[in-house]
Amino acid sequence: MNPNSQATTAAAEAPPRSHPRAFEPITLVLTIVLSVLGALIGIVLITTLGVSPNTAVIGALVAMLIGRIPVGVLTRMRSQHRQNLVQSAISGSTFAAANSLLTPIAVPFALGRDDLVWPMLGGAVLGLAVDSWVLYRVFDSKLLPATGSWPAGIAAAETIKAGDTGGRKAAILGAGAVVGFVGALFKLPTSAAGVGFLGNIWALAMFGVGLTVGQYAPDFGFDLGARHVPHGLMIGAGLVALAQALLLMRTRKGGGDGADRAESAVDAPDADGGRTVQAPQLRRGLLEGMGLFLCGALVVAIAGGVVGGLSLPALVGWVLLAGVAAIVHQLIVGLAAMHSGWFPAFAVTLIFLIIGLVLHIPTVPLALLVGYTASTGPAFADLGYDFKAGWLLRRDAAPWRPFEIEGRRQQYLAQLVGFGVALVVVAVAWKTFFSDGKVPPVAEVYVTTIKTGLEPGTMTTMLLWAIPGALVQLIGGPSRQMGVLLATGLLVATPQAGWMVLGALVVRQLYTLWRRRGIADPRARKESDEQAENDLSLVGAGLVAGSSLNDVGQLTKAL
Repeated sequence: MNPNSQATTAAAEAPPRSHPRAFEPITLVLTIVLSVLGALIGIVLITTLGVSPNTAVIGALVAMLIGRIPVGVLTRMRSQHRQNLVQSAISGSTFAAANSLLTPIAVPFALGRDDLVWPMLGGAVLGLAVDSWVLYRVFDSKLLPATGSWPAGIAAAETIKAGDTGGRKAAILGAGAVVGFVGALFKLPTSAAGVGFLGNIWALAMFGVGLTVGQYAPDFGFDLGARHVPHGLMIGAGLVALAQALLLMRTRKGGGDGADRAESAVDAPDADGGRTVQAPQLRRGLLEGMGLFLCGALVVAIAGGVVGGLSLPALVGWVLLAGVAAIVHQLIVGLAAMHSGWFPAFAVTLIFLIIGLVLHIPTVPLALLVGYTASTGPAFADLGYDFKAGWLLRRDAAPWRPFEIEGRRQQYLAQLVGFGVALVVVAVAWKTFFSDGKVPPVAEVYVTTIKTGLEPGTMTTMLLWAIPGALVQLIGGPSRQMGVLLATGLLVATPQAGWMVLGALVVRQLYTLWRRRGIADPRARKESDEQAENDLSLVGAGLVAGSSLNDVGQLTKAL
């Protein structure tokens, strides 16, 4: 082979010295166009089917196809990093439009208070902005590490890499995607099986148990959801998870600080020291988020007229509860999404609604509290997926750390563009959708609960079940999030998903044992296990990607 052509190929495959910019003309134009598409997909599906799909894979595929057009500037989209920026923006606009903006404003609308829609939209925008800012500040910390599962992020990254390199990996990923898509067509939750190949085994085992118990408990006369058992478990697990997060914010004396400094000096993403956010930065990010959420709650109280309807002590209590609910909601949703690829946003919001009912918060302030809480969480989780994808794509850069930090910043800017587009689309379209009776189903559930109130003993039941939830979370520790994942499984209780997760875990173990058969050398065994994990990660990513494509394909049914 010609040495010059070899050098050219190597140069083309080498990571660029500086990360592509989110505001480059071709990238920005494509980002805006696909963000409009993502926002429309999000609001159509959330109002008709009650779901919001992950459109990241769609964005990556479109960017790849455009990059293959041999026309001048369009070829720049062959860059994996530009494709990553585009897929970050479209997935961000989808979740922002559907979950963080439209669902919150649907709460006052369904309550019959159209006059509160615009104030609530303003509050939702603040919640969304703080939500994404906090994740940007704390991603790749001990609490939310880049080495965590983040399944949808792996799917997006592997899709981009497969489209660029082809070969054996592309074949495995493609086969997994076909199986995931076909299975989803037959109503099988193939994304759950994909998740089973990607995450922490202990966390996923509890998630699978929760899914299975949640599915079959009604057959034995136990409607766990109606009795608020999963909600109680989540309260206990969530409180312990919050305490564990606070402990991770500590800066240890002596060896801890030195270790952190030594870790931060290591310029390798796979080393323990490759973490880019240390304990002091994690603490600042969460404290800033708490302060900003409180300010946002105060703005909602003023704009929504809560100030005039509550006494000063009640107003202070409302603002404190709204701020705490917002940050706790985002953390629980983020942790669940990181480990399982599923997030119980609806259920955690419902928990704070129930707390508000117990505290006898009046109807309108309670509706605004629910809307503000609902605006956080999903975009937080989605940005984590996208940062994970970018982290995987930037692993080979040298020097790695500055390239990773700059790439993450450009992804954040791209997502802000997606959020801005989502805001415009929702502001223009909400009245048309709501007037046609297309209101997100979860918003109607919130309003129905507000109007009907609680059955006697609901809070007592939840507090009793909070005890085992807290114990499971405490036993598992912050790295496994077993209590949060058990409660998440019980809350989502998707039919057959439990069997998918548990079956994937069994296959995962059997395949690992099969690959290491006859290998006695510890180092060779470790290499075999790593290769098994790599193969199964590709299969899992393909299943998640195929399921996501099917979810987006549901648009035709909705229309």
